Amino acid sequence: MSKENGSSQKLMKLNQQQLDEVIELHKKFHLGQRGGKRAMLKFSDLSGLSFKGADMSQADFTGSSLQKTDLSKGDFTSCCFFACDLREANLENANFRRADFRGAYVAGANLVGANLDSADLREGKIMQNEQGLLKNRKRTEESSSPETYNAIFTGAKMRETNLSGVKAIAADFSDAEMSGVKFKEANLMNSNFKGADLTDADLTGSDLSHANLQDTVMSGTILKSVEMQGAQTDGMISDRDMGEKLEDRGESIEELLEKHTKWVSSAGKDGQQMDLSGIDLRKIEGLKDYPLTAIRANKANFMGQNLEKVSLQSANLDGSSFRDCKMAGADMRGSSIQKANFNHADLKDAKLGGLSFDSPDGKGVRVQRTNFSGSSFRYADFSNCDLREAILMGCDLTGANFDSCDLRKADLTGAILDSTNMDTARTEGIIKAAE
Repeated sequence: MSKENGSSQKLMKLNQQQLDEVIELHKKFHLGQRGGKRAMLKFSDLSGLSFKGADMSQADFTGSSLQKTDLSKGDFTSCCFFACDLREANLENANFRRADFRGAYVAGANLVGANLDSADLREGKIMQNEQGLLKNRKRTEESSSPETYNAIFTGAKMRETNLSGVKAIAADFSDAEMSGVKFKEANLMNSNFKGADLTDADLTGSDLSHANLQDTVMSGTILKSVEMQGAQTDGMISDRDMGEKLEDRGESIEELLEKHTKWVSSAGKDGQQMDLSGIDLRKIEGLKDYPLTAIRANKANFMGQNLEKVSLQSANLDGSSFRDCKMAGADMRGSSIQKANFNHADLKDAKLGGLSFDSPDGKGVRVQRTNFSGSSFRYADFSNCDLREAILMGCDLTGANFDSCDLRKADLTGAILDSTNMDTARTEGIIKAAE
């Protein structure tokens, strides 16, 4: 809650019926019809409700909670989201042109295709912070009364979003998925992009002075007339860091596959194991349709690939990047995938548990556990995934979603579990460090 005019301000909870009435009155307001009323939803609890497709332009949401709220395809031109909580909200393909997001908390939200042209994403100043309104907010290091809060978009999905002309001084875009974003003529001074994916983003004419660009992906990024004085660029990944092209080795994927198929069917007596180590595989079409069981692909780059239902059992994939990959239904049982990157990967319904083999003496079953030790799964989606007996020691699972996931007997010793959702996961026999 906050204070306005010296009095304590609580959040007012609305249900969907009440909200629909507000939306209808706001519509009449824009049409100039009798009884119309501008939507004033300040300090309201709108979490989990739907504005889908609604025209809410010029509405005021100051200080409200919109956690997991559906704003997709709506028009929110010139709306005020000052100090709002929009965690995990759906803002897909919505229009937020000239909207005020100062001090907003947008962590983990879906902004794919959203238009934030000329939006204000600067830090916001709040007179007093009590429990409720700004719970779990990040406060700037040097803030004093009034308290200062950054606009936080960490882990947000922002592909193809228009952010041209935004004022985003000291905003937090860490780990955000921002491929194809338009950031033309934006003020991004002191902003944090650590770990963000800026593939094919257009930053023409923007000010990135003293910004944190550590570990960002900058493949195909347009940096014309960009000011980067004092920016931190350690670990920044450019096109030259993406790996070797397969054609440079003088072999085609088809030739390698033919040899690999013989190698698998003959138990290693004929053919040759496919080795894609160090290869940039982002542009190979139909990769998910190839039988890739038992391949070797250490430090390979699968970034952004469609690998839905791919067969990658008993493979060696240590150090590879599966960042932003579509891997729903993938089968990676029994593989070694240590120190790999699965940030933002879609792993819904994937088979990532142990792979069972008959023991040589025929008297039992041997289980080959899938080993993800030291891998990063920041903001990955494991919904309905099978991770039984998987080794997740030392993994970074920040913001990961394990909804209805089977984690029985999985080893999470030393794993980072900040903001991880395991509420509906099966966790019997799970191993993790004592809290």
